[in-house]
Amino acid sequence: MIQWDALIKAIVGSVVFSTIGLIFFGLAFLIAQKVLPFSLRKEIEEDQNTALGIVLGSIVIGIALIVSAAIHG
Repeated sequence: MIQWDALIKAIVGSVVFSTIGLIFFGLAFLIAQKVLPFSLRKEIEEDQNTALGIVLGSIVIGIALIVSAAIHG
């Protein structure tokens, strides 16, 4: 039989950590945008700067690892 309390607790935990993760991703992107002396949008979209895309991807992976470690405790 399904244990509804455990299922609801797992769903709420997933939603909370997903929200926290999205907030951290947004903050990391905003901080990178403010710190860098050039436009991220222009560099990636117009100039096709692959190196910058890799750096931003690394930031996203780093934040994801931190959120994942927080979820697993």
